[in-house]
Amino acid sequence: MQCHGSAHRFPEISRGCSPSLSTKECPMDGGAIAQFLPLILIFAIMYLLLIRPQQKKVKEHQAMVSALRRGDQVITQGGLIGKVAKVKEDGEIEVEIAEGVKVRVVKSTIAQVLNKTEPAN
Repeated sequence: MQCHGSAHRFPEISRGCSPSLSTKECPMDGGAIAQFLPLILIFAIMYLLLIRPQQKKVKEHQAMVSALRRGDQVITQGGLIGKVAKVKEDGEIEVEIAEGVKVRVVKSTIAQVLNKTEPAN
């Protein structure tokens, strides 16, 4: 296959350099920053679209878990629905899933709070 364009035979012309200039005298195509600019833009877009919303969800979940109190109806990530019977300080809560049936659950596994109880005055 034969190339018919001058840009293929003389790459200096396609970069705006005259063929008489050596490669040291011909300016580069934008430098190191221009080469990394697409990577920087991709990282910035990923941060804005993926990482930042995930951080927001984590903060909201931590606030929800820290606000749990006795009597709240919750759903665990495993799908158990029950009422909070006891909130412990060591990262666990007791959830009553049936009358007289209590299970220990790690606080971080609470997926949703269905009914929030009002604090006692």
